[in-house]
Amino acid sequence: MMTGPNHPSAGQGAGGRGRRGHRHVGKRGPQPKHSPQQHRDGGIYTAPMDHSYRAALQGNGNQPHGGHTRPGAKYLHPDPEPLPFHSGQESSAPRIFAFVDDLFFLAKITETARKLNVKVEFVKTDKELLERVGQNGDQKPSLIIFDLNNTAVKPLTTIARLKAKLKKKTAVIGFLSHVQGELKVKALEAGCDMVLPRSAFSQNLPQLLRRHGAPDETDVP
Repeated sequence: MMTGPNHPSAGQGAGGRGRRGHRHVGKRGPQPKHSPQQHRDGGIYTAPMDHSYRAALQGNGNQPHGGHTRPGAKYLHPDPEPLPFHSGQESSAPRIFAFVDDLFFLAKITETARKLNVKVEFVKTDKELLERVGQNGDQKPSLIIFDLNNTAVKPLTTIARLKAKLKKKTAVIGFLSHVQGELKVKALEAGCDMVLPRSAFSQNLPQLLRRHGAPDETDVP
């Protein structure tokens, strides 16, 4: 039997095609079924964003794909400039007091105050704070910070007593967990001027310390 262009030889017959087809399947393997996500995205699978990466984006407002702003993104404010140092500052009375015993926030407040040239004094009782105010010639504090979970100082009772004595000349700011809605309401009723979640307090701490730590014009020689 003659062979030609239209008559494949024995080596190129159906058996040969079968072997080639078998090798082809073995090399690629069975194809996976398309997931619903693939169909929605036009055949392109997009894996869920890693949680740590998502948290980083939410923390600094950076956006992929050319820096487009995502609605609701949070932006970190740059740290403010330190207050200018003036003569007699080391012996001057602190304008900010804090009822904080949480080691993390104690260290953070201390370090931030140091960078800004602001004096912050940590106290444990309202009596101790009022004694210090008396020693300072009755100069009222500019700011009092409360860790509202510091049960050792009974924050709600202490805030009410201090507000009754210091009136509006002193701002009182408390911080707590973002899920403690009931405690936030009670702190505001007790006299807190502002109650912040821990994360917001930490983020805004430099601005708060600089604003309330700046001396009055009469305090600067």
